[in-house]
Amino acid sequence: MTVDISARLAEVMPGIRRDLEDLVRIQSVSADPARAGEVERSAEATRDLFAAEGFECEIVRAHDGAPPAVIAKKAGPEGAPTVLLYAHHDVQPENDHADWDSPPWEPTAREDGRGDLRLYARGAADDKAGIAAHLGAVRVFGDDLPVNLVMFIEGEEEVGSDTLVELLEAHKERLAADVIVIADSGNWDIGEPALTTSLRGLVRMDVEVRTLTHAVHSGMWGGLVPDSIMTLSRVIASLNDDAGNVAVEGLHAGPAADVEYPEARLRAESGAAEGIEWIGSGSVVERLWTKPSVSITGLDAPKVEGASNTLVPAARCRISLRIAPGDTTANAVQCLQAHLEKHTPWGATLTTTVVDTGEATQIDASGPAYDAARAAFAEAWDGTAPVDMGVGGSIPFIAEFLETFPQASVLVTGVEDPDTRAHGANEGLHLAEFEKVVKAEALLLRNLGELPRG
Repeated sequence: MTVDISARLAEVMPGIRRDLEDLVRIQSVSADPARAGEVERSAEATRDLFAAEGFECEIVRAHDGAPPAVIAKKAGPEGAPTVLLYAHHDVQPENDHADWDSPPWEPTAREDGRGDLRLYARGAADDKAGIAAHLGAVRVFGDDLPVNLVMFIEGEEEVGSDTLVELLEAHKERLAADVIVIADSGNWDIGEPALTTSLRGLVRMDVEVRTLTHAVHSGMWGGLVPDSIMTLSRVIASLNDDAGNVAVEGLHAGPAADVEYPEARLRAESGAAEGIEWIGSGSVVERLWTKPSVSITGLDAPKVEGASNTLVPAARCRISLRIAPGDTTANAVQCLQAHLEKHTPWGATLTTTVVDTGEATQIDASGPAYDAARAAFAEAWDGTAPVDMGVGGSIPFIAEFLETFPQASVLVTGVEDPDTRAHGANEGLHLAEFEKVVKAEALLLRNLGELPRG
């Protein structure tokens, strides 16, 4: 039986939106122990949605007390490819409700700044829309699936997927697939789809410098004894050269796709203050996707208000180092450590602590599965071919899928666009683009089902 995908899409989308809104109302913040029950409720709701579509479903966890994930399976034609569809049902904290234009846990549809309709709520895009996109593609086909399907809906992505490797190993046979679709990224722009083919890795390191055993009077000892804040400032300043490039020796950098990032769009999307100049050298997308970057995301020092005339004995900062595809976190940690030791002045005591790491990812996006995906995206977006896009942020678990299932073709897709504001206030899902995402996934499943067997 041939399914009219466009007609079926129009039938199922209203129900998909209702189910998405119901999922969004569940406050499944995995970082908040007080809302662990909501994470459980979210897993149960996700399980029930796929069970209603005829899937064999189970909530699994790596061990007692670990966050819940959902595995669901439904057979397609004998001999058809097996496709694993990934998303996650946990979300980021909503933070200060006052920063939201509507309640973060009540999905609200309204026009954005360009007049397009968005659905605003925490998790409306990242990543409960990923679950809803998978569900929509399933409903398009009903019991006439063109492929065998496996759902893997994780419950701890927003806190680092600490037990993911255990889950992948424990359920390796159940999760084995020819193609893996990870719906946790985004598209290049409204009206321009993308396949994510590279992501930077991450090293976070806490750095402390100490110059004194205790605080002393700045007038009595200033000019002779270095204070820790000035010392730490020199260490931080050493991390970039005068042009703003990362000055840590030994880190990898590579070329990026030939994609233009218009200046006006770049300024609007980045939130850059008026008059700010860009740092670094190379193309915009190289600096964002395939070169390392270094940021200071936290600083421990006395507040200006109430500060006394005192030399501070110790100061700390947190370094966030994004590493380019092709590099490793082991190399990055070694290079960063050596750089800090070399550039700590005046005999100050340096202490470093690695907070966490995540490997970079480079996907060879060639072969029949990627051809099927590009054709599906182009059809869903009315002839607009997808961009092979890099992402400056990190999704470390993708590397773990690649390692666990080396024979599978891994496609990284998603519902986000440049104004989604995932993790921030007023996270919003562009509803017209979301419908195209669902259509593209259904077309992808159709195309994969039409590939030669084997």
